[in-house]
Amino acid sequence: MARIRCLHLADLHLGWAPQDWGGREAERRQERDGILKKAVDLALDPAAQIQLVLIAGDLFESHRPPTDLVVDVMAELDRLVRAGLQVVTVPGNHDEITYHDSVYRKYGRDWPGLLVTNPRPERIGVLTLSGTPCYLYSLAYTGGLTGGTELLRDFPRGTEDGLHVAIFHGSLDWMAGERSLPLSAQGLADAGYDYVALGHIHQHQLKTVGNTLLVYPGMVEGKNLSDPGTGFFTVVELGTGLPRIDKIPATVRPYRQVTLDVTGMNAAQLGEELKKIADPEAVVDFRFTGVLSFLPDWPLLTEQLKRQYYYCEVRDETAFLDSALLKAWADEPTLRGAFLQRMLKRMEAAATPEEQRRNYLAMAKGIAALQGGKERGSR
Repeated sequence: MARIRCLHLADLHLGWAPQDWGGREAERRQERDGILKKAVDLALDPAAQIQLVLIAGDLFESHRPPTDLVVDVMAELDRLVRAGLQVVTVPGNHDEITYHDSVYRKYGRDWPGLLVTNPRPERIGVLTLSGTPCYLYSLAYTGGLTGGTELLRDFPRGTEDGLHVAIFHGSLDWMAGERSLPLSAQGLADAGYDYVALGHIHQHQLKTVGNTLLVYPGMVEGKNLSDPGTGFFTVVELGTGLPRIDKIPATVRPYRQVTLDVTGMNAAQLGEELKKIADPEAVVDFRFTGVLSFLPDWPLLTEQLKRQYYYCEVRDETAFLDSALLKAWADEPTLRGAFLQRMLKRMEAAATPEEQRRNYLAMAKGIAALQGGKERGSR
């Protein structure tokens, strides 16, 4: 059997735009919508040897995307069809076909490639790829017709020689709530498909049940910081034996989590450290941790960070120790006072900033432990 290479896409959510991104909402939407062109360029690259493109749901963020976006998307998919590649589009739960004004009802007659519209699992077509017949199975979730109140377990599969590939947008082995398609992984495996292309989960996931590989490619280009995307395209090589999965890096805006421990820093040192780790191209979840010896101007600091990154959200998880209060505690004739006298001397004698930082953190943890002991003893 010939080897067949397939680009498996899902959950592109074209048309999504962020909220409250400092005036960059439209810019980010336009930039993010460019991910489809990048996918098509990859598929048309002779080196990639792609023959089949599967879009397993949620191509659009909404079932009613803007007309200009739909025109652009159809033009990109038409590039694939005119180049001789096979394209299959499955509606998802965001771009659901149920509604009378769904994009797939409005433009279905002219949709490039094979558009899935049947509400129950069926064989939707057979393609010949490199001389090998490829039988396709799918459904388009349709409210009131598909069901969805219990796991779908029964799936069709023919007995002909060739490849048998299923494409579904739904959740494996769990009920995701209304307007979703819950799928039985064991039911898909029992059908005996050679590959199951899934959509709906935004993280890249692979699950093997028996001899069947079930794959979520994940969202390539991220949305919010809680939904950062994978940063790669999923290419599948089908043939004899289990499919082979390749992750092809995509040019996307980086999403990062940055944690900065501020223990032992003064205001100048904090400012310098922030400058060193600035990245104007990144979307960042910025978290401050550790123990502060001064109180920053948090609104001003947040504005500074917003200028240093494409977009960022700031979380303050620091504790605060006032130097004057520490000296007052050190004069107490208590265990806490004796501990602080020793630690303050160690701080002064520290030979390096890193040693001073370690001593400061140890002091903060020691005070927290002593405070806890005092509170427990007073009950």
